[in-house]
Amino acid sequence: MRRVVLAAFVVALVWPVAAFAHATLTSEQPGFRQRFERAPAGVVLRFDQGADALPNSIVVYDAKGKPVSGAARNGRDTRVVLAPLDRLPRGAYTVRWHAMSSDSHVVSGVYTFGVRMNAPPPTEAYGASGPTRSEDVVRWLYFAALALLAGGLGFRLLVLPRSIPPRLEKRSYMVTAVGVIAVIHVGIAAFIMRSEDALQLPFARLLYGDLSPVANGTRFGQAFIAMTLGFTWVAALLFLAWLTRRRALLWAAFGLTLVLASGLSLSGHSTVDSSWFTALADWLHLSAAVLWVGGLVQLAACVWPTAPPELRRESFLRFARMAPVLIAVLVAAGVYLSILRLPGLSDLWNTSYGQVLLVKLGLVSFALAWGAFHHFVVRPRLGRTRWAGRSLVGEGAVAMTILLLAAILVNAEPPAAQPATSTSRASSVSSSPSNPP
Repeated sequence: MRRVVLAAFVVALVWPVAAFAHATLTSEQPGFRQRFERAPAGVVLRFDQGADALPNSIVVYDAKGKPVSGAARNGRDTRVVLAPLDRLPRGAYTVRWHAMSSDSHVVSGVYTFGVRMNAPPPTEAYGASGPTRSEDVVRWLYFAALALLAGGLGFRLLVLPRSIPPRLEKRSYMVTAVGVIAVIHVGIAAFIMRSEDALQLPFARLLYGDLSPVANGTRFGQAFIAMTLGFTWVAALLFLAWLTRRRALLWAAFGLTLVLASGLSLSGHSTVDSSWFTALADWLHLSAAVLWVGGLVQLAACVWPTAPPELRRESFLRFARMAPVLIAVLVAAGVYLSILRLPGLSDLWNTSYGQVLLVKLGLVSFALAWGAFHHFVVRPRLGRTRWAGRSLVGEGAVAMTILLLAAILVNAEPPAAQPATSTSRASSVSSSPSNPP
């Protein structure tokens, strides 16, 4: 009898879900980011259940925002919504669709296709504004959280001794825990904001939006999924390390964190179509930055308030020996990336990308000078000064500002190289000694 009641209860729970689930897009024609040599005649969307076509349920735009589709309607099968297309010339096209499912919810989506050219990702579809200032702030929060996590783990493993006071160990774990939790949640916020911009929907309707083109069809979406799942493993390793006091688990969490950080280097706007060496340089640049910034936070927020004077001095000196290596990697990779992404020196002051980079370089120089001050002035007076902690907080604040500018640059598009003019090409040919006059 109990089994019968349990089965009836399960059926009662599952039935409303099956009966009132909203429609899901199962196939589309033209396909997602499909390239056509011959323009298609129409758009056909098929759902897993009946969906009512609404006015303008399917609207196809060209790259300039001109609608090139006719009125949408249901097919003979109510699960099909279709719309005719004009004769399409060569170009990229954006399909924006929405339909009402049987549970009265409006489902929506967006994707792109191309006629005799490759289609852009849905995050660059017509109507999407691209990265906003809000996204810059969210990406900065992501960088800051990653610094707390990666820098905290690196500092604990590479700088602090194996045995440390319980109060310091507790605070160090707290900072890294805040970092991993923030990385996961801020990453989800970044994905939602990018998807909301691509679909051009209010948040309430975004809950019923088809996010698969963003999640599976863009480098940003693929990196988001891999990093979010990966950082849950980092959180588990960190928790187990805290419970068991096993140092090997901290090393595993640290290594996995650095591997996952490569997702940022592969998903940024400025790294699209870049070589593997450029992506490697970007990853080294980011890794060195978060290890440096996170180490400063550990010194200022964990070591200085809780550690005895001897451990303060030892930690300061060990970090002072590691910091120049991190800064050298940071500067070398940064200079390489700057030369690669700026076609000309004048782009530093003539483009918005170069202007932000110029400010960032100025702050990096200021932070280097501050680090030199710590090395030559603070270090010899560690036992006789009370303001070393405040000075570390100041350098950490400058480093956090550098991360903000880095977030803006990652989302920004570098200036394009200007092709040589026919006049300049002609003059260069005529002045070449290998060509006769």
